[in-house]
Amino acid sequence: MASVRDIAARAGVSVATVSRALNDLPNVNGETRERVLEAARQMGYVKSSSTVVSDVVALAYPGDAVRADYGAFDSSLMFGILRGLNAHRYDITILNIGRDRAPREDYASFFRRKGVKGVILRSFEDSREECEAIAEAGVPSVVVADRFENPKVNFICTESRSDSRRAVEHLIRLGHRRIALGVHYVHDTDHTDRCEGYREALEASGVEFDPSLLVDLVADMNGGANAVRYLMNLRDPPTAIFFTDPMATLGGMNACREMQIRVPQDLSIVGFDDSDLRHHAFPPFTAVCQDASLLGYEAARWLVRRVRGDSDEPLRSIRQTTFEINQTTSTPPVRGERG
Repeated sequence: MASVRDIAARAGVSVATVSRALNDLPNVNGETRERVLEAARQMGYVKSSSTVVSDVVALAYPGDAVRADYGAFDSSLMFGILRGLNAHRYDITILNIGRDRAPREDYASFFRRKGVKGVILRSFEDSREECEAIAEAGVPSVVVADRFENPKVNFICTESRSDSRRAVEHLIRLGHRRIALGVHYVHDTDHTDRCEGYREALEASGVEFDPSLLVDLVADMNGGANAVRYLMNLRDPPTAIFFTDPMATLGGMNACREMQIRVPQDLSIVGFDDSDLRHHAFPPFTAVCQDASLLGYEAARWLVRRVRGDSDEPLRSIRQTTFEINQTTSTPPVRGERG
């Protein structure tokens, strides 16, 4: 097998530079790091297993791991992952695949270089192929909050389409016909499910879909507040809004207070909740609910068992959301009597 000195000679750099590049240390420019990694790949270099920490797994993102438009889901997910790993004395590292993986570096080599034995993956519409490639490469991995037909991809997610439809049907039964949807602009399976549930409920009840009531937003408080300001200033504003994310729901409720719009007397709101946030709002909001922490916990427990070799059972789990009626939905106001 090729040595560090062999790689240094092939890449035309010092042994120290090769060591820094292979161990992902700073003070190596991108071009040099790529040249070293490519030389290592061509020479079949495999990092000694004794240098790989065996009790570390990764939470890996296709790009930046910290973004406001990811919403509150990831913080709840991380809480569950840590709970699942702590029980087995495992640690976690957070990876940005797009930033750190060299252009021609295979996934197995990349994760080995990063010192991790297994990966929990966050997937979005534009990174599904990458998740499949990682699974095809034989890397122990599980995707959270998405589902796949490919039998090699392990995943755990929730199905929110049915309860999103149930939530909108609840509003329709109360008498609402002008029902808006505030949906996260980052496209993934979860938000596609919620949009489809919304459209299905309208169609089944004979309520015409109005494109002006569909608002793409950043899933944070500002996004929810801006959606309310836009919608309630329409010539024919909605009498109800369904938000697909918890922080957008809170932002929308805050904007209602600022605009002196009473919830639910003037405007009914249905939100989405990844934890128990709905019970800490005033008034407690009606919501489609999932337990993001449980998804993280189950993903972490399964991954540790797989990495340890304790189980070779696949994980292809689809959990069901729930729909909980609280204090933010009521019959629509009589037109002209708001406030």
